[in-house]
Amino acid sequence: LGGGPFLQTKKLGYGNLTAGVWANAPIQNKVVGQSDPEFDFYASYTSVASDTLSFVPGITFYTYPSADEANGFYKMTFEPSLAVNYTVSGVKLTPKIYYDFVLDGPTFEIASNYALPLKDLGTELGFTASYGSYLAKDFIKGSAPQTKAWGNYWLLGVAAPFQLTKESKV
Repeated sequence: LGGGPFLQTKKLGYGNLTAGVWANAPIQNKVVGQSDPEFDFYASYTSVASDTLSFVPGITFYTYPSADEANGFYKMTFEPSLAVNYTVSGVKLTPKIYYDFVLDGPTFEIASNYALPLKDLGTELGFTASYGSYLAKDFIKGSAPQTKAWGNYWLLGVAAPFQLTKESKV
């Protein structure tokens, strides 16, 4: 794994309810004072309005058990969220808003997904694009005046999954 982080995700679902935990811990080359490891607990519920429209309220608790609060790190933050999934002509559009009540700031995101079937190969090409913008008004605990953090992010991706066995894909 080199100097990178250890990542692990476990997800459970029951009907329209999803819950899970995401974990991250650097293996080496740790940043001094960094609030690692990180364990994020999340849950969401998909409310289906029609074949093309659903609403997904959710919540995430971000936990940093080793956070050094004296250096401005938080041991826990939480943010509720609301997403809308809308599909038109095979393209799924998902605008989403989050609000972190500890860091005191919103995140706005829009994502799109499209699957192009490749029937001769028994798979599909999955295209993904997303763009987001965030603002945290209280990024460093206890700073006066409050320290803000803001920025934008984006992602473009394509994937071609292949079924190995009935239970596994690559």
